[in-house]
Amino acid sequence: MRETGLSAAADAGMDRFARLAADLLGAPVALVSLVDADRQLLPGMIGLDDPWASARQTPLTHSLCRHVVGGGRPLVIRDARADTRTRESLAIPDLGVVGYAGVPLTDSDGYVLGSLCVIDTRPRVWSDHDLSVLEDLAAACSAELRLRVVSRQRETARAEARELAGQLRTALDRSQLLLRAAYALADTTSLAEVRRQVADLVTGGLEPLYVGLVLAEGRRLRRLIDTTGGVPMEREYENYLLTDDWPTARAARENRTVIVASRAELERDYAPETVEAFSSLGLVSAVCVPLPGTDGPLGTLVLGWDHRHEIDVLEQAVLTALAGYTARAVERALSVDKRVNAARLLQEAMLTDLPDVPGVELAALYRPAAATDLVGGDWYDAYLLPSAAEGGENSLAPATLAVSVGDITGHDMHAATLMGQARSMLRQADLDHPGQGPARSVSAFEHANAHLRLDASGTLIHAHLQRRPAPDQNAWELTWTNAGHPPPLLIDPDGTARRLEQHGVMIYPGLKAAPRTEHRLVLPAGSLLLLYTDGLVEQDRHDIEQATGRTMQQLTAQRHDPLPTLLARLADDIAGPAAADDIALLALRVPGRPGSKAGS
Repeated sequence: MRETGLSAAADAGMDRFARLAADLLGAPVALVSLVDADRQLLPGMIGLDDPWASARQTPLTHSLCRHVVGGGRPLVIRDARADTRTRESLAIPDLGVVGYAGVPLTDSDGYVLGSLCVIDTRPRVWSDHDLSVLEDLAAACSAELRLRVVSRQRETARAEARELAGQLRTALDRSQLLLRAAYALADTTSLAEVRRQVADLVTGGLEPLYVGLVLAEGRRLRRLIDTTGGVPMEREYENYLLTDDWPTARAARENRTVIVASRAELERDYAPETVEAFSSLGLVSAVCVPLPGTDGPLGTLVLGWDHRHEIDVLEQAVLTALAGYTARAVERALSVDKRVNAARLLQEAMLTDLPDVPGVELAALYRPAAATDLVGGDWYDAYLLPSAAEGGENSLAPATLAVSVGDITGHDMHAATLMGQARSMLRQADLDHPGQGPARSVSAFEHANAHLRLDASGTLIHAHLQRRPAPDQNAWELTWTNAGHPPPLLIDPDGTARRLEQHGVMIYPGLKAAPRTEHRLVLPAGSLLLLYTDGLVEQDRHDIEQATGRTMQQLTAQRHDPLPTLLARLADDIAGPAAADDIALLALRVPGRPGSKAGS
C-alpha cells in the first residue's frame, strides 16, 4: 500500500474510478478503499458527506471492504442490515450503507489491497451486468495500482520485468513507457521539446502513425505544429474552436478519453474537415486523451493509427497516466515561456535607444539565444555625459561619449535583473565621478556591487570617447578599461584589423585584483570599432579564435556598409541563425577620411 503512493487524501485517478463506478452502476456512493491494519483509506470517493469526505478514512468498524480483503473475493449484499456478516457494522448508521457490492483490488502478486465498491442507501439486488461492469472497472483500477507500484520501484521494476511473463508482459511493457515518460518529461522546458519527447516515447510501444498535441487557449484550440514541416495538415487546421466537431475538441470539452474506432464512426460523428484531416494523415483509428490541468483540461494528446487499433482498459490507463505526465510538462513549458518572455521584455526594455552624437556613427544589435528557455545578461549602452549634453558654459567642453558592452553571468530572470542593475549602477558611477575616466567608474561599480551584496559577476568593457581638439577635431580619443571581456575589434582607416587585447580580470565579488587600468588610443576618421559579447564568437561549430578571425575579415570587407546592416550580417554569418547564447553588439564608426576637416 505504501508503494502505491496513496494515502488518506484525494487522488484524481482513484476519484475517476469511483466516479465511473457510480455513474455506470447508478449508485449514489462509490469508493476506492485500501484496507490497512486498523483503518481503511479512501483515495477514491464519490457521494460521501463530511466528516468522511474530508477525512478520507474510516476505522475498520465502518468498513465493509475489510470483508473483501479478508475473503479475497467479491462481496455482494442486498441489505447490510439483514446480513449476519455486516448487520453490526457502524457503516450502516454512520455512512448510510444498505446495498453493497465490492470487488478486490490486487497487486501484481495477487495480494488484495482493498476494494472498488458501490453503495446504495436502500436495499438493492445487484444484477450480473452490474457485477461484470464492477469487475472490469476493478481490473482497470488494479492495473493502475500496479503501475503506481512499479513507478515507485522503478529501479527494481526493470529487473522484475525480465522475470514476469505471460499476461503481465503487456502491463509491464507499458509501465516502462510511463517510467520513461517520468524521466523524459521531467526536464522539458519548451512545448516543442514536450511534443518531441511524447512522440519518441509512444512510437516504440504503441506504434502510432501520428502523435500530436493540441492546447486549449480560452475557447479555442491550437495544434503544436511539427517544426520539421512533415505534417501539412497541422498548419491547415492549426486553430479551431473548442465547440467544433473534432474528436480532440470533444476530449478537451468533455474531459474524457475519446476513441475513434473506424472511418465510418468518424464520418458519422464528426465534421467533414475532420475526415479530410484524417485522410491526409492516412489514419483509420485514433484515441484522444485530455491533458489534465489545475483549472480544467490543458488540451488533448492524440494518437492515430493507419489500421483499426483496439484500445483496451489497460492501454487507456497507460495513456491517461501519460497524459498526466504530458500535462505537467506542458504546464512547466508554458510557465517557463512566460518567465522567459517577461525576462526578455525586461531586458529589451532596458536596452535604450542610442544617442545622436555629431561626428560619430553608432549602431547596436541585441539578439536573444535561439533556445526559447534561455535569457541572458548581455547588454550594451551608450550615453552622453553631462558636460556634452547640457548647455550653458559647459557647451564648450569637449563632447564625451560613454559606451559599454557587458555580460552578466547566468541565463535566467535573475541574470536579466542583475544586468539592469549593473547597467544603471555603471551610469551612476560615470555621473558621480566626472572626468575621472572609465576605470574609476568600473571600480566604483565593483565597490557598490560588493558592499550591497548584489553578487553580480561577469565581464564588461567600458569606454569614454572624447572628440579631439582642432586641427584634428574629426578624430576621437578612446579611453577604455576591460574587465575580462572579449577584446574590442578595431578596423583602421586603411583596412588594418586588430584586437585591443589589453584587459584585466572579470568582475567577481570577493576576487581581489589589481586596480583597474585604462588604455588610450586615437580613432582617426574612417575608424570602425566593434564591441561584442561572447555569444557572437562562442559557437559549437567553430572555435573562438576562428570565429574572431572571421569577424575581423567581415568587418574589414564591409566596413563602409551601413552599421545596422553590418551588425545584422555579422550575427547571421558568424553566430548563425540558431545561436546558443545571447548576442549584444555595439559598433562605432568615425566618418570621413584621415586628415579631412570636420564636416567635410
